Amino acid sequence: MIRLGVAVLPQTARQYCQYLAHVFTMKGLDQIDLRILNLLQLDSKHTIKEVASHLHMTTTPVYERIRRLEDEGYIKRYVALLDADKLDFGLTAFCRLTINEKSRQAREEFERCIHGFLEVLECHHLAGTADYQLKIVVGDIKAYHDFVVNKLSKLSGITAIESSFVMAEIKQTSRLPILLEE
Repeated sequence: MIRLGVAVLPQTARQYCQYLAHVFTMKGLDQIDLRILNLLQLDSKHTIKEVASHLHMTTTPVYERIRRLEDEGYIKRYVALLDADKLDFGLTAFCRLTINEKSRQAREEFERCIHGFLEVLECHHLAGTADYQLKIVVGDIKAYHDFVVNKLSKLSGITAIESSFVMAEIKQTSRLPILLEE
């Protein structure tokens, strides 16, 4: 059987898992590395000792593997995931933008400006009818209106803004689907 965290996938997933194992091996990752990554993305507060215990290993080789995974960029950083509602960020919006200038310079300027907006959690450059999609979090609809009018619409070159508002969050995760062989 194949495990994805705690879920067991049907036997038909075995070929896919073998393919991924081949890809990860080509990148220099083995099953131990993948298990370490999976444990840390579930809870980055795991100590080296706890990770080693889960893997039935000693701490030194686990520490060395984690350090290598960090150095090679597989682990970007460790963060705390905060509860937006408890912090009064009650409105999440997805905003699709079209810009009239498609040059590299215009894109870079737009992207530089977006980095300065704390309300923007994510920004993706898209293929399709819109050029960018933003994930924005604010306190309420008035705060969103203020953000669009006083910040976003002031950026040069934006020709269209289309907003969608989250009614209910069904699934939110930062966890990548690392498949593990049993």
